[in-house]
Order: sequence, then C-alpha cells, then structure tokens
Amino acid sequence: MDDFDVKLLAALQSDGRLTNYDLAERVGLSASQCSRRRSALEDAGIIASYHAQLAPDAIGLGVTVFVQVRLATHSPENSKRFVRLIDSLDEVQEAYALTGDADYMVKLTVTDLKALSHILNDVFLPHESVAHVHSSIVLDRLKQSSRLPLAHLAKAPEAVAAKKKRAVRSRTAR
Repeated sequence: MDDFDVKLLAALQSDGRLTNYDLAERVGLSASQCSRRRSALEDAGIIASYHAQLAPDAIGLGVTVFVQVRLATHSPENSKRFVRLIDSLDEVQEAYALTGDADYMVKLTVTDLKALSHILNDVFLPHESVAHVHSSIVLDRLKQSSRLPLAHLAKAPEAVAAKKKRAVRSRTAR
C-alpha cells in the first residue's frame, strides 16, 4: 500500500459515492489508474462495502442503548445460541465479545422505551443463553464516525526523504 492508496481510502471514507474521475482528481492519478487501485483494494477486502448511512431519528429510531450481557453458561454451544439470537434482531446494530464482567456488549437502536422493554424482557431475558442484562440508554451522541484512522499507513516523512536522497544520489552517480 502506497501513499496513493492511502489518499484513495481517505477520500472514499469521506464520500463513498465519488466517481472515478472525481476520485482521481483528489488523489492525483488518472481515472483508469484510480479504478484499478480501487478494484484491487476491494478485491483485497480493504474496502469492505459501500452503503447509505441512514439517520435513525429521521426514521423514528430515537433510542440508542448499550446492553451488557452475561451468558448463563460459558460453552461454545451457548455462545452460538446467543449469536443466533442477536443475528435475528434487526434492532441490534453492533455486538462485541468482551473480557471482564460482561460477556457481550450489544448496541441496539429502537423506536422508544416500550420497544426496548420488549426486547430486554421478552427476548433477551427469557432466552436460554442469557443470564443477566444491564442496559445503558444513550442520552446524547457526542461523536459518530465510521472513518478509520489511516495515518499509520502513510510513510514516515523521514523514509520519504531518505528515498528521495537515494534517488538523487543514484542519478548523480551516472
């Protein structure tokens, strides 16, 4: 991965709908080079998907909740049962296996507190895989981003300067 790929990824994270022409202008490559690089990044799984990000409040999903879940038993089969449960719920936006007191952290987006109560009391708690839930309702979202940091992919300025210096030396040695 070189600096052009990093610029391409940064531009696509800002606007995934850029045409190859617009992307090429931002990155400093031709549209065909840009298209080849984008395809290579997609094929490598670095660009995982393109999608529209909906505004939850605009479609009536005004409550975001984080739910810590402790399993009833710690076995591979019980973990699979829990994963099947959360996979079946559209309200589950994200879920993570954790270390510490909770086994899982689940992010839900629901219409209202009644919908949350239904999921916790009628879906999670009666489920055979679940022993305990602890929910925290989000009062205010302070930051939301799907952009990943890319600075670690850019070459260090010293490495770029050293490469240029070697190139100059090799040209003058001829």
